[in-house]
Amino acid sequence: MLESLTIRHVALIDEATICFHPGMQVMTGETGAGKSIVVDSVNLILGGRADRDLIRTGCEKASVEAVFSVQNNRQALDYLKQEGIDCDDTLTVYREISISGKNTCRVNGVMIPVSALKDLAAMLLDLHGQSDQLFLSDPSAQLAFLDQTGDEKHRKLLIQIREEYAKFIDNHRAYARLVRQNENREARMRSLERDLEELKKAHVETGEADQLLAKRKQLAEDEKTARSLNEISNVLTGEEDGSSCLGKIKDTASVLRALSLHDDQIREISERCDNLYYELEDIAYQISMLTERNGYEPGALEKTDNRLDLIHRLERKHGVDADEIPGMLESMEKEYSFLEDLEKQISDMSAEHKRLLSCYRNTAKELTASRRNLASLFEKRMMKELNDLGMENTRFVIQFMENETGKPVMPTENGDDRIEYMISPNPGEPVKPLAKIASGGELSRIMLAVKTLESAHSGVDSMVFDEIDTGISGRMAQVVADKMILISKEKQVICVTHLPQIAAAADYQYLVRKAVDDGRTHTSVAELDTEGRIGEVGRMISGAAGMTEESKTYASGMIQAALKQKTER
Repeated sequence: MLESLTIRHVALIDEATICFHPGMQVMTGETGAGKSIVVDSVNLILGGRADRDLIRTGCEKASVEAVFSVQNNRQALDYLKQEGIDCDDTLTVYREISISGKNTCRVNGVMIPVSALKDLAAMLLDLHGQSDQLFLSDPSAQLAFLDQTGDEKHRKLLIQIREEYAKFIDNHRAYARLVRQNENREARMRSLERDLEELKKAHVETGEADQLLAKRKQLAEDEKTARSLNEISNVLTGEEDGSSCLGKIKDTASVLRALSLHDDQIREISERCDNLYYELEDIAYQISMLTERNGYEPGALEKTDNRLDLIHRLERKHGVDADEIPGMLESMEKEYSFLEDLEKQISDMSAEHKRLLSCYRNTAKELTASRRNLASLFEKRMMKELNDLGMENTRFVIQFMENETGKPVMPTENGDDRIEYMISPNPGEPVKPLAKIASGGELSRIMLAVKTLESAHSGVDSMVFDEIDTGISGRMAQVVADKMILISKEKQVICVTHLPQIAAAADYQYLVRKAVDDGRTHTSVAELDTEGRIGEVGRMISGAAGMTEESKTYASGMIQAALKQKTER
């Protein structure tokens, strides 16, 4: 049950807290006073669209907080437990919207997404507005409502059909994939054979490319060193015609040695030249040793480059990194093995496909039979409700749509049935889709009849009606009021109305009023005492003529009569 609603900075409301009660309560007020603001606020709590236009002008954000009593709402308590949200008997739902577009939802202080808020709110409160009458033209919604009236056996069939549909559709999709794969199986296998032969021959190992790059860098350095050492060695000793560096120094030293016999200074130079020759000779020897130690192998660099080129070509061809090639090879081998066995898999999958479809069809037939029984009972109940609501000549039929194609329909999670609510308001006229022929007042009464029946099956504790009295007046207004009283025996009912008959039938009444203070318009909501109720119902009776003592006396009589009626029931 909804215990309270706190609204802050929504449209014309600065701040208002409304405390609700069990039974039937109404909200009244002049047109434009702001009753729709309260409904919009409830819609926010239900996870409705967060329109920034709802934020009061000059404010950065708006919020709505609702407190629910849930001690008897097993469905909501189980959902909260499943979501890991602690809850005793009281549940607080908070929704905040801001100019920046930020949207915050909290349940008992725990932040949740709007989608989860919608799921939870649907277990707490049912909001019916004029737009909800579109439900009456939505066959899928009509089917869901019919199913809602079913017993435990029917609900088990609904669970079973969804489970069997899920199994079938998983199999169906897998089967379709196998069939598509089989269409180009041979071409794919030939392609795989070529790729596998190439990859196995290449035998690329994980990490090999990095190792080859490191090796290539070292080989390049070794080649450069070997080439330089060979060039130096050739300069020192490599010329065979005696023109090498060592040969020329040796010849120079020989000439100087001959001249040194007659000149001491030349002798010193001769000795230095001999020492230089021996030093260079030792250097040449050392370089020769270094060349041998270098270990450079001609052609090793080219061989490494060729291996790297092969790996890079495979990378480009298959669009993978070198280290992914071994894994790709393994995947290709698995795919090839899979394709080799594909025809057997298709055969096995086909048999399972037929089995699952047969299970689904059998359950769907049971569900259809159960729905037809429900429809027959629902038609009778609706006819009774409509008769009570002044539509005694109206025929109400749930029509099961036939499959005109002659082909088996594709399974769905809701079974094979398509239905539509049909009515004939006038005797002798054929039934037609009710959304196409019913007037506004008729639609309001049909929706009230639906809600009356729903109240017996729904686990929701609170029902909010936004101007369900549209198009209704006179005697029918009292009939609608009686229906609302009946619903309020089992559910908490909150109703926005313009009709004095419905207002007088309430257990509690709230006045929504608009006023201007300091040049600023604001809306307030106040719970009325007995005198306040008599005055407000009197105003509703008088309308534009203005309040009179006669209207107040009549209003008091209406309220007392409704109280007596409820006491006697």
